Amino acid sequence: MFNFDRRTLYIIVGAVLIFALVSMGTEGIMGLLLSLPGVVIAITFHEFAHAWTAYKLGDNTPMYQGRLNLNPLSHIDPIGLAMLIVAHFGWGRPVQINPNNFRGKYSISASEAIVSVAGPLANFIVAIIFAIIYAIIIRFAGLQSAFSTVGLIIQYTIILNIGLGVFNLIPIPPLDGSKILMHFLPYNGKVWFESKQYIFYIVFLILFITGIAGDIVAPINNFLYARLMDLVGMLI
Repeated sequence: MFNFDRRTLYIIVGAVLIFALVSMGTEGIMGLLLSLPGVVIAITFHEFAHAWTAYKLGDNTPMYQGRLNLNPLSHIDPIGLAMLIVAHFGWGRPVQINPNNFRGKYSISASEAIVSVAGPLANFIVAIIFAIIYAIIIRFAGLQSAFSTVGLIIQYTIILNIGLGVFNLIPIPPLDGSKILMHFLPYNGKVWFESKQYIFYIVFLILFITGIAGDIVAPINNFLYARLMDLVGMLI
């Protein structure tokens, strides 16, 4: 998913992590630890969904690369993991596909879009499932369970899955949203979009480094989280 210089990313993410850890108190460190299960779950299901969908559409590449499983070690990217913990948006190891292997009633463009949307969709489904689990726990264990270790881990899992799903739907390369957008563009639009890939990568880096990307997705994340909590309230 990310093809630019990894050393640059390590420097950037290292600086962000150092700043974040320095600014964190005991409460912040505890929050970081509580978020780790949610981070692993979010990335694992996101990348597995890409791999499984590509495989079902006829591409065996993910299978040959050992991506058709829910083993976190198959899907975790150290930089993306760190960013998801610190900034609540990040990524996993890219699932490599060969569009020429796609078979069936869908065009190559449509198949790529379906594979791309599968990751964010999986995150939203996971968030909904954990919201339901959260409601069940509160209903049978009482409201105080919402503030227990398990309750807090579940809340972080919901937040992080929403964050990863929304972030990846931003329609600029190298995010999933760009491939979804590509499918719906007219031919001239696709040619222009592909010819400006390098510009969009620069735009992405600027949004990423400055934190603007987080500001963009935060209102959407908050809205979706609030709606899921409304669902929890209905189920309690």
